[in-house]
Order: sequence, then C-alpha cells, then structure tokens
Amino acid sequence: MTERQQQVLQAMVVSRSCPRGLAHRAEIILRAFGGLKNDPIAQQLRCERHGIGTWRRRWQNAFERLTVVECVEKPPALRAAIEAVLGDLPRAGCGGTFTAEQIARILAVACEPPEESGRPVTHWTPRELTEEVRKRGIVTSISVRQVGRLLKGGGTSTAQEPVLAQRPSEGRGRL
Repeated sequence: MTERQQQVLQAMVVSRSCPRGLAHRAEIILRAFGGLKNDPIAQQLRCERHGIGTWRRRWQNAFERLTVVECVEKPPALRAAIEAVLGDLPRAGCGGTFTAEQIARILAVACEPPEESGRPVTHWTPRELTEEVRKRGIVTSISVRQVGRLLKGGGTSTAQEPVLAQRPSEGRGRL
C-alpha cells in the first residue's frame, strides 16, 4: 500500500459522509496492512473472517491498477478507484416487475390532465391512475400502492407541479 492510498483509506474511515460499508472495508484493509491476520481483524471489527480474506484479495488484485491511477491521474481519481475496489459487486436477483417503457408510459399518463381521459377529477390520485393504466393496457396488473411509489420517485422530475391530489393538512391554512 502506498502512503497516498493509506491516507485515502484513513480519510474514508473517519468520514461522516462515506457510506458505512466502504468505511468498514477501508478499515479492514488498513488493519491488514498493519500486519494483523484475518481472525484478529474479524474479532475487532465484529465480522466474518472469510469476508476479511475476500477484501484482502480484492485489494491485492487491484493494487497495481490503483498505483497506476495514483501516478497518472489527479488525486480525486484515486479515491474513486479505491471506492470502486471496495464497492459492492452487482448482485443477481429478481429483475424489476415493470419495464422501463411501462414506467415511462405510466408517468406520461400521470402528466396528462385527467379530464382528457374522461376522469371526473382535476388531479390524478393513485387509484384513478391505476385504473387508467390498466384500462389502456400499459400493465395487466399493478397495485395502487405501487403506482404511488412510482409517482413519488419519478413524479417530481417529470412534472413541475404535484401529480397527485394533495390532502389538506389538519390545522394548516392554504397559502
């Protein structure tokens, strides 16, 4: 480990903005570089010793690449490269239920005035929107709650105003 790599790892360990998993892995590498074996590191950090070996091997395999980045690139690039080495690998798992096209079409409907679809409301509610996207055949099945989640996650970036009807708050007047 080079001195700059060690400094970057130490900064990650004490940083409040560094994700906990990355900081934990940085600490593993620092302790390993300090000469500790896997068992003592695992005991001190309260984790599995097999995981310690995984991170040590990953660091060892990336060391040459990190050294090249350190010598050739600007300082922020070294931190980014170290974060990539200590980051999570993509995991297998269940894909999403809805395609990106379906989500885009649902959000597009949410951006249309409900009156154009013959709905007797001025703003989309999750229930009204769910019924409409099913009626149009965009999806065969979707829950009201899932539509609400899609709107909450994607509504602000696609519409200037709230897409959903807002409930008046108790005890608060309108501006």
